[in-house]
Amino acid sequence: MKLKFLGHSAFYVEEGSFKALIDPFITGNPQAAVKVEDFKDLTHIFVTHGHGDHLGDAVPLAKATGATIVTNFEIADYLGQYNVNIHPMHIGGRVKLDFGVVRMTNALHGSGISTDKGMIYGGNPGGFVIEVEGKKVYHAGDTGLTLDMKLLEDENIDVALLPIGGNFTMDAVDAAKAVNFIKPKVTIPMHYKTFPVIDADPESFKKMVEGEVVILSPGEEYIF
Repeated sequence: MKLKFLGHSAFYVEEGSFKALIDPFITGNPQAAVKVEDFKDLTHIFVTHGHGDHLGDAVPLAKATGATIVTNFEIADYLGQYNVNIHPMHIGGRVKLDFGVVRMTNALHGSGISTDKGMIYGGNPGGFVIEVEGKKVYHAGDTGLTLDMKLLEDENIDVALLPIGGNFTMDAVDAAKAVNFIKPKVTIPMHYKTFPVIDADPESFKKMVEGEVVILSPGEEYIF
């Protein structure tokens, strides 16, 4: 499985015919290593919650590629107006799709959708455990530390993508505790240094974690 870090919390995931984006915040992302136009062939787009730096370019990407947006029920309902392919889920749900299995996990955050008419209710924020050909990646979304993460140890996660920036999410200290709960084979930090308020040091996080930590710069890949 190939994971490409696109900056902030955005990742491109590829395994065989499965080609997906997670939280595709590209336009307006100061870290963005790609452009929306770079993606001609996508099968799925995963959106963890409704904030603009995660919902991002999901709609134009889905329109351009025909990709199915996987997200919570409320965001899926909101996106229905754009005539894009949608698969709604909710926290704790697990589903087998054509490429593998997806589980939507709990996250401690918000999910409001900002519009010209104000903030729209976006349901509950979440994360995803995505399994393709026996390989599992966990994208935590935006979240604080929660004991629910201990339940993910049973998933035998290959790679965990965890926010470390603080202020809006876990900081590095709490993210290191999350690693102890989840026990993934590899952890990749995300959601840091995009803006001054989340200017965290991934090297400090790495020193706090007993397991393997891979630090990716925007545009870099990790293959497992």
